[in-house]
Amino acid sequence: MENLISEISNFVWGPPLLVLLVGTGIYLTFRLGLLQLRLLPYSLKLAFTRNQDKKSEGDISHFQALMTALAATVGTGNIVGVATAVMLGGPGAVFWMWMTALFGMATKYAEAILAVKYRVKNADGEMSGGPMYYLEKGLKQKWLAILFALFGAVAAFGIGNMVQSNSVAGALESTFSVPPLATGPILALLTGLVIIGGIKIIGRVTAFFVPIMALFYVGAGLIILILNAELVPNAIALIFTDAFTGQAVAGGALGAVIRWGVARGVFSNEAGLGSAPIAAAAAKTDYPGRQALVSMTQVFIDTIIICSITGIALVMGDLYTGNLEGSELTTSTFELFLGSSGSYIVSIGLVFFAFSTIIGWSYYGEKCFTYLINHPAMKYLYRALFVLSAGIGAVLTLETVWGIADIMNGLMAIPNLIGLLGLSGVVVYETKKFLEVLKEEKEKKLSNQT
Repeated sequence: MENLISEISNFVWGPPLLVLLVGTGIYLTFRLGLLQLRLLPYSLKLAFTRNQDKKSEGDISHFQALMTALAATVGTGNIVGVATAVMLGGPGAVFWMWMTALFGMATKYAEAILAVKYRVKNADGEMSGGPMYYLEKGLKQKWLAILFALFGAVAAFGIGNMVQSNSVAGALESTFSVPPLATGPILALLTGLVIIGGIKIIGRVTAFFVPIMALFYVGAGLIILILNAELVPNAIALIFTDAFTGQAVAGGALGAVIRWGVARGVFSNEAGLGSAPIAAAAAKTDYPGRQALVSMTQVFIDTIIICSITGIALVMGDLYTGNLEGSELTTSTFELFLGSSGSYIVSIGLVFFAFSTIIGWSYYGEKCFTYLINHPAMKYLYRALFVLSAGIGAVLTLETVWGIADIMNGLMAIPNLIGLLGLSGVVVYETKKFLEVLKEEKEKKLSNQT
């Protein structure tokens, strides 16, 4: 059964899906006129401006929506995923992660603009949005919406919950000798305390928790780069040269460099999978384009900043040619530069990242689940099951769960990408309309200053 699931997973995440994911990003990039490069500074400023658009419809602020999406995205992929990419693809895989992120920013922008445009208010007065709504209301293909919601609801329990709780338990056991039987109930309790209040509590917690979590890990990575600054230029040069030669991979397999760089880049920032727009739809915003610009920065922060620090440190450490895998490679690299404290930093980072993913995906899964079964009591049933799964995941062996969740995660992308391509004209229209608004706001600001 495990072999069968593995084969299906490899098929789903094979070259066709990766080409479709990146190809959609490239297509949207040129249709939007390289918007992610032109407006990145403004987008970052907008993302970190708190308490704006208080009077607009929505449940949480721009910043809280971004932090909720980052909570779900910044996870084990930033530690384990990058290490896997470098180990199997060589240093050049980091470059292809960057390329995936560059075009993925356009994909994430399009997802968010459609999520806000087609969102609806449910019976509780909360916003609901995401691929299932723009597939149904925009593309007029409800069957695709149902497929996406089904895949998303299943994936949330696996890759967004039990796999993450298992990672937390493993990190705590290996570094601090905490038994999984103790981790499970505590993790379930903490998860329950956060998600019981819905998106407003999730937004507040992630707005406080995620910046601290990211700065902790990024700070440690920057210390490595600064203290070993003489190694950085050579590491970056190797990343660029290996990206087009594949010489660092056995047999000079350039295809392996590109495949693993693209695959792990998508795994890390989730651009095109359709998960993050579910959080974007909850944001208080006056124009879909404004929240879309904020959502776009998620890919930049996740891959260009966090993954890059991990990747450059791994290349500097030069341990990727040995027998170390996943988190072991990252841990050994941090220990090489920071001594015994390196293992604690990676383990604590892994715990924080995995727990944040559980919180973020709880909201994604709930929205998918309640789209399929529209009953007021369903969201409370879902939350109870999700909390229970977080505790169970800490003590189980999850190879089969991981495989099934990985398949569902990949299948989410297919209906979502169909929606993005089919509604690309709407994305362009909404963008042009919002750029006019930005132009008027800028002219008004200049007029007031004079």
